Amino acid sequence: MAIARWSLRALQLLKITDQKNSRQSTLNKSYSRSWNRRQFLKTAAAALALPTIVPSSVFGQNAPSNRITLGVVGWGMQGPGNTGSFLALEDCQVVAACDLDKKHLKSAVSAINDHYKNQDCKAYADYREMFARKDIDAVMLAVPDHWHGILAVAAAKAKKDIYGEKPLARTIAEQQAIVRAVQQNKVIWQTGSWQRSQALFRKAAEIVRSGHIGKITRVEVGLPAGHNDFARTAPELLERLGKTKGDCELLATIVPGSPEWEKVVSAPPEELDYDTWIGPARMGPYVKTRVHMNWRWNYNTGGGQLLDWVGHHVDIAHWGMDCDNSGPSELEGHGEFPAVNAIWNTATKYRIEAKYPNDITMIIAGGHDDIRGGTKWIGADGWVWVNRSGFDTSNPDWKAGKNLPEEMRKVKLYESAGHQRNFVDCIKSRQPTITPVETAHHSAIPGHLGLISMLTGRKIRWDVKQEEILNDTGASELLSRPYRAPWQLAA
Repeated sequence: MAIARWSLRALQLLKITDQKNSRQSTLNKSYSRSWNRRQFLKTAAAALALPTIVPSSVFGQNAPSNRITLGVVGWGMQGPGNTGSFLALEDCQVVAACDLDKKHLKSAVSAINDHYKNQDCKAYADYREMFARKDIDAVMLAVPDHWHGILAVAAAKAKKDIYGEKPLARTIAEQQAIVRAVQQNKVIWQTGSWQRSQALFRKAAEIVRSGHIGKITRVEVGLPAGHNDFARTAPELLERLGKTKGDCELLATIVPGSPEWEKVVSAPPEELDYDTWIGPARMGPYVKTRVHMNWRWNYNTGGGQLLDWVGHHVDIAHWGMDCDNSGPSELEGHGEFPAVNAIWNTATKYRIEAKYPNDITMIIAGGHDDIRGGTKWIGADGWVWVNRSGFDTSNPDWKAGKNLPEEMRKVKLYESAGHQRNFVDCIKSRQPTITPVETAHHSAIPGHLGLISMLTGRKIRWDVKQEEILNDTGASELLSRPYRAPWQLAA
């Protein structure tokens, strides 16, 4: 199943398929949702029935209640947890929810209204209607990667402060657009790289930044490999294929034209607006196991384990390296991939070597036993490793406690009392969050460039300041993706 890299022909097929999208979209008119005059009038009428909620911006930073009003978009994997954290904050009120799946939307509205013991949460199927509300201060975006660019730019242009999930976007070009929109519209951005709000990760980074391990020579970042059936849809599919037992990795072997393909393709469920869900990505037949939660295992909509986790452990690596606004100048990656047209086609195993300033080498790996999961900085005088499961170091004296002793904190990093708490506080103060948009952008770049190296089979040379690939037109084309009509990324 696995090959060292996709062939050039496979990469060309992605672009050819993209060019056919406008013709394919006519086959899906029954699922389309156009933004027309009737919907506009419907929206205007609905606005008259909105609950009376006054945003904090009306009163300025010293509003009587100082309560931030929030709308949430996406109720799949991250949405419920993020929203629950916001609901726990007394100075934040969740007033609206949006999702393209009617069942998900109903669950979201019910959870929010049950918390407040009222019926004030407004339901939306179109994010544009929510963003048009002047009484909403901020939005939480927890949607598939292929929607990050459009939603984040639209929210910024609507002057909404944004809590957005990692990675920042599906491509570097989309990330650049998000950074510009956030900066130009002067909105507050918090990335869901919540490890920065945990004491042990800050402690580890402070040890490195304070010089206690000496000059950094090597950084190892261990990420997951393979695929996970987060939506738990694989058993149903395997049963349909006559498999009483099986591994979800079977989905990485099923391709169009195979006997199994006809059994996994179906019409979209009535409750899901599938055409809009696909949105700017390539249109393809509905396959239940690559939609909710599992969209990350197909490069049409996600980035596999590499891009799913780069915003966590590489983000922490950069924090300790003081690279929040810089990055590698050279990367070379090798990976094992299913067929380009398989249901799940993201890398099952990968290894990337990146060269950073000051002769630092970073290894990013998934599925390689020599690279421990988490982040490890290795210096001339010692090493530090941190992960969600623990903390370790070459110096036993550094192990005790969640925080570094005050006398060792030569460099004191940003302290956050909680990721959502930090976001709300920064909305009020208008100060940067612990993971602002620029940080999210630079944290994800090694993952994007490493993937491009794996797909092309070539070493990538990166101009950190100009943010462009040097002397490789083919690789440069993969910095962006064509959009399916009529979707466009706002300038």
